[in-house]
Amino acid sequence: MELKRVVVTGLGAITPVGSSIPELWENVLKGVSGAGPITHFDASKFKTRFACEVKDFDPLKYFDRKEARKLDTYAQYAIAAAKEALENCGADLDKIDKDEVGVIFAAGIGGIQTFEQEIGYYYSNLEQGPKFNPFFIPKMISDIAAGQISIMYGFRGPNYSTASACASSTNAIIDAFNNIRLGKANMILAGGAEAAITPGGVGGFNALTALSTRNDDPAGASRPFSKSRDGFVMGEGAGCLVLEELEHAIARGANILCEVVGGGMSADAYHLTATHPEGIGAILVMKRALKDAGLNPEDIDYINVHGTSTPVGDISESKAIKEVFGEQAYKLNISSTKSMTGHMLGAAGSVEAIISVLSVVNDIVPPTINFTPGDEDPDIDYNLNFTFNKAQKRIVNAALSNTFGFGGHNASVIVKKYSK
Repeated sequence: MELKRVVVTGLGAITPVGSSIPELWENVLKGVSGAGPITHFDASKFKTRFACEVKDFDPLKYFDRKEARKLDTYAQYAIAAAKEALENCGADLDKIDKDEVGVIFAAGIGGIQTFEQEIGYYYSNLEQGPKFNPFFIPKMISDIAAGQISIMYGFRGPNYSTASACASSTNAIIDAFNNIRLGKANMILAGGAEAAITPGGVGGFNALTALSTRNDDPAGASRPFSKSRDGFVMGEGAGCLVLEELEHAIARGANILCEVVGGGMSADAYHLTATHPEGIGAILVMKRALKDAGLNPEDIDYINVHGTSTPVGDISESKAIKEVFGEQAYKLNISSTKSMTGHMLGAAGSVEAIISVLSVVNDIVPPTINFTPGDEDPDIDYNLNFTFNKAQKRIVNAALSNTFGFGGHNASVIVKKYSK
């Protein structure tokens, strides 16, 4: 069976550094940090009191008040990103076959805001007996964003959610890629959303000692590959990519941004939350993505790394890159855009894949911010080009995006310039 080619024709994003694709791209190139004091709840007694929150998001721009009340914030972000991606792709929804359009949308956690609110209400009203909002379950479950998007537009193709912690939305993109190239759909909206900056989300990650506690310097707290890094900064939002079968895209006159050429998946099989110190799973996943794409290490110009700003993770990923890419590791660019967006958990892979697409389209690599000379980690090889503090122009023919999740889940996707 001959596999079909898959291209990207639309992008949409809601992020801590921009609630549209143009705003996101402008700010990551400028090196803008999305971090600041938490406003979603009173975090004054928490170890970590800052995060990368989405700013000025107005659900009433997308839904009426009644509809908005039926949606957890994570699903609102997902629908908003999908709306922009569909507008961006230019498809006439009255002319395409909606039976052949799918939605695969990830969430690592899902409706945690709804869960906390409903359970809190239950325990504060125990004497009155159990009473729950009838939309409690539909608002909370992690597949509902995919379902809501399909309902809104009438898309009847493959429809589900992927959950692999912080690798979730990269898995969604890979699944969409595979469904299309196997002929199971003509177009799929793929991405992820998360809204877990809540007492439970922040408190839970604090209990794991996973979050930075640099409360006096939120904007400088996410500092991947710096010796003084002390944990990740929580982010939130959503990213959506429209993946499309090449001939279908050409037939409708679509603006083709780039081609998706490969995806890899692996497991560390090592630890509940920590990456393998030697990057065993990371090595496997990047090698598998390259093999799937039919590319060699020297074909990759840019890697958008997982790069969470955690003590062990940054070291193991840099080791893995050197192992997989050899001499090319010193010629390609590396950057962690989590230094600006924070770690968007289940949405991270989609937004980082979008940034990788934009790098291929525009031939520029966004920076890893917050590195200061003198803050070098002796366990990291600084002959690698981490694109510290300033965007760098270069030809980007192909880019690889890495995401690794709790549980040892690893996923990598490769995009490259489209050519006939």
